[in-house]
Amino acid sequence: MVYRHIRARRRSSQTNYKRRIALLKGGMPRIVIRKTNKRIIAQVVSYSETGDKTIAYADSNELIKEGWPSRANTPTAYLTGMLLAKKGKGIIEGPVVLDIGVHKPIKSSVIFAGAMGAADGGIKLLGNIEGSDERIKGAHIAAYSKEGKNPSYKKEGIDASRITELFEETKKKIMK
Repeated sequence: MVYRHIRARRRSSQTNYKRRIALLKGGMPRIVIRKTNKRIIAQVVSYSETGDKTIAYADSNELIKEGWPSRANTPTAYLTGMLLAKKGKGIIEGPVVLDIGVHKPIKSSVIFAGAMGAADGGIKLLGNIEGSDERIKGAHIAAYSKEGKNPSYKKEGIDASRITELFEETKKKIMK
């Protein structure tokens, strides 16, 4: 029996090498949006033989300056994508392709919400990205908090039932 070596990043479900090679063959920059337990990270990355080069970077923790409570949810991902587009204005040239990594392509996911935010902010994405406007604005969070089931926002002194209004205010601040 012959042992077949599996790369460590594939073994730990961090890299899908077939998908990565297909993206790199296109030669275009990639928009990479990743969700951690507490934040959203968005980058525009281009391939280099010595390693990937980050062209623009945005982190959801930067949204705290704009008055938005940093979380790892759909509205935060959208706003982080918009912030990435604002930071990359003038630097990012031409279209970019979405790199979802090992995430499953689910229409209303955090990854696609971040991509929609980047596209609405001015980054030209290859392909169509769709999502629920109500979910992006946080209507599902407001509805859940009206039932009295969302204590995490109360700890920070934020009325989660007004999250859609806070979303619109933060979006205007980013676009200025």
